[in-house]
Amino acid sequence: MHSNESAEDYLETILILSRRLPVVRSIDIAIEKNYSKPSISVAMKNLRTKGYIEVSPSGFITLTDTGLEIASGVFERHTVISNWLISLGVSEDTAVSDACRMEHHISEESFEAMKKYIEKHQD
Repeated sequence: MHSNESAEDYLETILILSRRLPVVRSIDIAIEKNYSKPSISVAMKNLRTKGYIEVSPSGFITLTDTGLEIASGVFERHTVISNWLISLGVSEDTAVSDACRMEHHISEESFEAMKKYIEKHQD
């Protein structure tokens, strides 16, 4: 399960960076996650092998359709859960940290029910 979580975290990071930067490179991921360049290199090789990313000859990293689907799902879960926790009075730091762990373990059924509940009870 840990490697799945790790892959999901990397894909989510690539998605977030791609929204902020014109191109995403391994060094950008290393800086964002505060990881060593060799660790990022190994992770990118694994993501490329699984077909989640493509790396151009210039070293620019893009998500494949499958990688984008996974990253978008993780990002949505993270955003919904952290915003919901904040709305319940949880501090932002704690909410973001908890959401980061919860996003990998919540079932699709529970997440959809949570979203439905939140939408129904929004002011």
